[in-house]
Amino acid sequence: MMNLKILIPSQTMLDEKVSKVIAEAENGQFCLLPRHIDFTAALVPGLLSFEDAGGAETFVAVDEGILVKCGSEVLVSTRKAVLGADLGMLAETVKKQFQSLDEMEKKSRSALAKIEVDFARRFLELGEYGQAG
Repeated sequence: MMNLKILIPSQTMLDEKVSKVIAEAENGQFCLLPRHIDFTAALVPGLLSFEDAGGAETFVAVDEGILVKCGSEVLVSTRKAVLGADLGMLAETVKKQFQSLDEMEKKSRSALAKIEVDFARRFLELGEYGQAG
């Protein structure tokens, strides 16, 4: 058995004993079993699946991330991840969650752009004030 931990920025999303992990890197899909050599991979957005001790398969939609297998520990670190047992429901959940995150990111970028423009304007005004005196 291996211990799979999936970490997202706000929490440990999953910490479970598993018998197999399947994930995808830039050069293709790979499978990790308990006696697999220590391994590191840069994950691409896609599906990660694992089998628990009872043989039940579970899917996790992940954003880009890093997977590290060291001994019996498998650590996955990613910005976004969604857990699900049914692929149909997982696809719908991913679409909803990732779209809402994308909308929040757009709003944040817009607010940051406004702050940058205001900063530049005030900096220019400060320069004009210094030249007037």
